[in-house]
Amino acid sequence: MMLDLSRLDMIALAWFAIAWLGYSFLIDRAPHGAGSLNAHMIGYRHRWMRAMLTRDNRIVDMQVNMQLQQGAGFFASTSFIAIGACVTLLGATEKALDVIQATSLIEKPSRVLWEVKTIGLALFFVYAFFKFGWAYRLFNYGAIMIGAAPKYEGDVTPEMEKLADRAARLNAIAAGHFNKGQRAFFFSLGYLGWFVSPWLFMAGTAAVLFVLYRRQFWSDSFRALQ
Repeated sequence: MMLDLSRLDMIALAWFAIAWLGYSFLIDRAPHGAGSLNAHMIGYRHRWMRAMLTRDNRIVDMQVNMQLQQGAGFFASTSFIAIGACVTLLGATEKALDVIQATSLIEKPSRVLWEVKTIGLALFFVYAFFKFGWAYRLFNYGAIMIGAAPKYEGDVTPEMEKLADRAARLNAIAAGHFNKGQRAFFFSLGYLGWFVSPWLFMAGTAAVLFVLYRRQFWSDSFRALQ
């Protein structure tokens, strides 16, 4: 099976992989990521859970957790719809290629290459679906931990502090999976450029990388937390 991948296609794919994996390592693993917007929010999650311990009525905490869970559920559903759209596009390959052939600005790819590109796009949404689905489940576990917190009676015991720390870490893990699912969505926008040309693929990937990095370190929301 010949994919008809040009050298430029392979360079674009390599750049895409380096951009996504490099950004993920920088934010999630490297020391530089400790100063990101995501890292700042982890600190606030710990503050939230410690404040939760001193409230007699924790309905507000449950509502906040529910909002986070609903967000994960919404994106999981969106991912599933996007997967269906990719399957539909895969089944309409001939019509899509005919449309491209009628467009003078886009070079018509081979059928096999078009199908490979479409399957690759679908895989992004499959990955995102699992990330959002797991985040949804973890936020559900977080709600159980909030419900399991002992009643506040004027003093926060060491056992309560341990529970709050565990709940905060679980919430942060759930947020991490949610962020990775959104990251797949964002980078899929850059990937769409490959359906037009490798140059647009590389440019779109660079644009997504710039926007994501800016939001983590240069945005108004980042400065608001400093």
